[in-house]
This record gives sequence, C-alpha cells and structure tokens, in this order.
Amino acid sequence: MSLKKIESFLDEHHVLSLATSYKNELSVCSLFYAYEKNSSTFVVASSEDTTHIQHILKNKQVAGSVVLETKKVGKIQGLQFRGEFEVLEDNDLKKLYFKAFPYALTMNPKLWKIKANYFKFTDNTLGFGKKFIWERD
Repeated sequence: MSLKKIESFLDEHHVLSLATSYKNELSVCSLFYAYEKNSSTFVVASSEDTTHIQHILKNKQVAGSVVLETKKVGKIQGLQFRGEFEVLEDNDLKKLYFKAFPYALTMNPKLWKIKANYFKFTDNTLGFGKKFIWERD
C-alpha cells in the first residue's frame, strides 16, 4: 500500500500516544510530533527522567497511535504504529521538529526519533472499518 494516505493523515495531526514497557511495567504518554516522510520517522521531545524514557533506555520497541477524535462513525480515522525509539542525532530532523514547534527551542528539549516499522491505518471515510497495513521491508 502506498504511504500517501497515511502521510496525509499524519500531516493533519501533531500529537501521538506512545506505549512503552519494561519487564511487567507499562507506561503510556502523549507527545507532540513532527513526521519525516522519507524515513517514516516521528520526532518527539521528552525528558530522560520520565517513566516512558526510562523504559525505552532498556527496551526500545514501542507502539502508539494517532487518532482523529470524533463521535461520527463515518469520519473515524486512526493510525496504530510500532517502531524503535532512539536518541535523535540527525540535525535535519531536529530542524524539522523546531520548525513545527518553534517555541520548544527556548526549552532546549532532548529530542528522540521513532523509526516506524509498522502502520495500521483505519479510515471509515472510505467505508466502515477500511484498513491499510504498511510494514517496513
């Protein structure tokens, strides 16, 4: 499946929910994101003292979602993803994040990347329960 529909959806949103785990402990959080299409990568900011980052330092496999909040069934859209969470070192990706959230520059946040390896996109605007799956080769 072409990523164009998924990328278009991600361009319209800016908050993701992220789930992490380590041993028997789970964590979920919401993060602002910038999305880079060529590498299917989310760029996020978060402090190392959070539970989710402490999990990630021990288990970089994460899952998450981006959803359109609506009560109208025919308009429901949502993306579930899985990927690997890593420290961000790419200056171009850092610029992408600060272009999307210029006010974050004053906070000097630690930036991270989530390299997606799986997307499941549900789009009821194309028919009830219509789903698209993408997996990295």
